[in-house]
Amino acid sequence: MALEIGQKEPGVLVARYDSMMAIILNRPRAINALTTEMIRLIRQALDEAQAENRFQFVLLSGAGSRGFCAGGDIKRLAKAVREKAFWRPELFFQEEYALDLYLHRCPKPIIVIADGITMGGGLGLSAGADLVVAPESSVMAMPETRIGFFPDVGATGWMFTKCPRGYPEYLGLTGHEVPGAECIRLGLANGLIRRARLQELREALTNYPRRISSEKGEAVEQLKILLNPFLEKKIPSNPEMDKRVETHFSGKTSGQEIMDSLLQWGPKTRWCEDTYRQLSQRSPTALVLTLKLLRHNEGRPLEEVFAAEERAAHFMIRHPDYLEGIRAHILDKDDQPRWQPSTIDEVPPLEVA
Repeated sequence: MALEIGQKEPGVLVARYDSMMAIILNRPRAINALTTEMIRLIRQALDEAQAENRFQFVLLSGAGSRGFCAGGDIKRLAKAVREKAFWRPELFFQEEYALDLYLHRCPKPIIVIADGITMGGGLGLSAGADLVVAPESSVMAMPETRIGFFPDVGATGWMFTKCPRGYPEYLGLTGHEVPGAECIRLGLANGLIRRARLQELREALTNYPRRISSEKGEAVEQLKILLNPFLEKKIPSNPEMDKRVETHFSGKTSGQEIMDSLLQWGPKTRWCEDTYRQLSQRSPTALVLTLKLLRHNEGRPLEEVFAAEERAAHFMIRHPDYLEGIRAHILDKDDQPRWQPSTIDEVPPLEVA
């Protein structure tokens, strides 16, 4: 049905097939950035898929060519905070985290095509999926410390079950952007596919002829067999990078300890210099809070992880670094944030328990 003049397309589209429901994030101009309305539409579609036996699995993807999902709609959230309408972002986080947890617990298999930019809230959606397919064009990251926030959507918990040692701290603190095959190597995706084959894969999923098991584990294995011919088999290793990340980040309890370690080795490796510079540009309060959350949430049930992150979100949106980071990097784009305080050692003690 054609849209009438002035009528807006919904932020989420739902397509129903014989055995699959396809949920498409539909804000391509905003790289499918999430709004509260979109979160509710996704949850509504998932509830329908769960209730109807015809839907054996769900495919989640994004419209447009730029990315699957760039995260939450930062500009909307910042506007509400600026107006001191804190209840709006708090409601957004509450419903976003509830959706992400539901994805982790969903009884039916979920497949995500993480094409292009998949960051922040986009990773929150993909992390709960059973199978995540990433083309070589994918770029994944948790860049929140750059804008005076912290890696949320459960990441301070589930990164420890997905990523190699040291990478939860490294990715969470630096916001390092992970490209293509690296997404698979670091556990953020399950399979690499050439972008040119995405349409072929979608058609295979749409026309999947078999009934799959009602037991989720078996169903996922059956879907893996379907996906396997489309996936690249060789994922390059990077033991040198892994060793550096583990040495400087794994298990650390102090942001200053990490900075000192990088500074000590900086003259010997360009990577340490670059990483030190990255961290020096992040919000000191966000860095301290992120590391506190990582240490607190490691190994905890996801329900507890999301509860701790929700408390942290309530705190951080009221901190001056949140609006300042968004101003510097999203709105004015001068890339000159004035953090309060300006160094890690000036950040007062923070408790997340």
